[in-house]
Amino acid sequence: GDQEYFFKSNPIVVVYSSNDGALEEIGRTEVIVNSSSPSWNAKIILQYQFEVLQPLVFHIYDIDPQFHEVGEKMLKLEEQQFLGEAICNLSDVITKQNRLFTLKLGVSEHNLPNPSKFGELTVQAEESAGSKALMEMVFHCSDLEIKDLLSKSDPFLLISRMSENGTPVPICKTEVRKNDLNPKWKPVIMNLQQVGSKENPLMIECFNFSSNGKHDLVGKIVKSVAELENMYHSGNGENFFVPASNAHDCHSKEVLKSQVYVEKYLENSRHTFIDYISAGCQLNLMVAIDYTASNGNPRLPDSLHYIDPSGRPNAYQRVILEIGDILQYYDPAKRIPSWGYGARPIDGPVSHCFNLNGSTYQPEVEGIQGIMSAYISALRNVSLAGPTLFGPLLSTATAIASQSLTSNQQKYFILLIVTDGVVTDFQETIDAIIKASDFPLSIIVVGVGGADFKEMEFLDPNKGGRLESSTGRVASRDVIQFAPMKDVHGMCFSNAVFDVILALEDKSFCFHVSCHLYNICSLSPAYDFAFLTFT
Repeated sequence: GDQEYFFKSNPIVVVYSSNDGALEEIGRTEVIVNSSSPSWNAKIILQYQFEVLQPLVFHIYDIDPQFHEVGEKMLKLEEQQFLGEAICNLSDVITKQNRLFTLKLGVSEHNLPNPSKFGELTVQAEESAGSKALMEMVFHCSDLEIKDLLSKSDPFLLISRMSENGTPVPICKTEVRKNDLNPKWKPVIMNLQQVGSKENPLMIECFNFSSNGKHDLVGKIVKSVAELENMYHSGNGENFFVPASNAHDCHSKEVLKSQVYVEKYLENSRHTFIDYISAGCQLNLMVAIDYTASNGNPRLPDSLHYIDPSGRPNAYQRVILEIGDILQYYDPAKRIPSWGYGARPIDGPVSHCFNLNGSTYQPEVEGIQGIMSAYISALRNVSLAGPTLFGPLLSTATAIASQSLTSNQQKYFILLIVTDGVVTDFQETIDAIIKASDFPLSIIVVGVGGADFKEMEFLDPNKGGRLESSTGRVASRDVIQFAPMKDVHGMCFSNAVFDVILALEDKSFCFHVSCHLYNICSLSPAYDFAFLTFT
């Protein structure tokens, strides 16, 4: 800090999370007595979530000597002298070299005695060791109850840890197994930080999937990780139970004949997303926008492409802003390849992959605002046409990822495709997806508008069947995530966007660095934990 400003102060740092301007305290450091350049030892623990922005606010106070015997948590901050504040996102710290980020201290509504003299606050992030300790398990069930009238059940598992007040907190879930009463799921991976300890109870619930989101409970068990490990070694199953429907005692339960087994249990450690970002690995966003005629006349208010004079974003703009604002923090250059598809440029044939900025050779624009400007400009310079084809887009994006791989660049690409309709080049799209799975690329497809996107679920292996190319090849990994955004003006939209990005957690990305194949990590480290320290 500034030595003159902090001369003989007794400073403390108070850390807040910020949600739409409302502050919630996360933690406090200790008080450093009589210091002009304090360095605090306290570590503030918070959960790092890749899929959301996490604004942090730091307040520094000078603690009056009469309160030095009072514990930090008991101090009344309104009775102390305010020295300054700093604001950043957690991702600002995570993405910096050595995870060190220096902030200028300023002032908001507080009245300072010497507002021209502030200092600096350096924040350091350190990853919790528990984030690296992994437990991998494979579950299977037998004799599940039939829940559907015309077919077998479509089961999936939801695993939650039990909070101190008994409320389940979801940790992870499996994929949906269609028409299967004896399902075996892909491995689920949890870290020790998520579950707290191997003795903490976990709730494992089996649901029958429903497309309306109202999934039927098939049964559940409550077991600790240690007990699940014992189930694996013994080979014994555990009977599901459900709350008794006709019992007066809320703790009564009905034991079912259906059983769950732990077929595999493995403990290991991993390199995390934070490790690779800190080591220089970059995420690079790419964007593609649907300019087919089914979007409606952009000049009319009922069009999905209507540019509202009031500034309220349309469906396409909101998707790009919501997802782009999160991903751009991990793209230092913020040079974003941006394309349109399904339109006819002036005096030309229909193009299924044209540069939004109008350039013949260069598709990149500057940041999210560059996408917004190029998007609006293209609406004035093309005629909406069709059909909806993904093949050319995917091939172009894969070529960029391939070139980066050939150059030994530590980059991973995320292609965001926003569409209002169902693709018509099904097989070409599948062939392109399977080819893309060999390169450092993941694909997010977001459906906007009121179309029936049921047919698009074939893109997502977790909802549809296995993708197979025209030559019989299957994807080397899960590479694509699809989600329709039915409500583009409500809270449902934001939650759905987070779900889309979070779903990439299971799509581990692999690519060559220095001629060696590295399994980099899960793309979305939704439960990595960070310690913050301050100087």
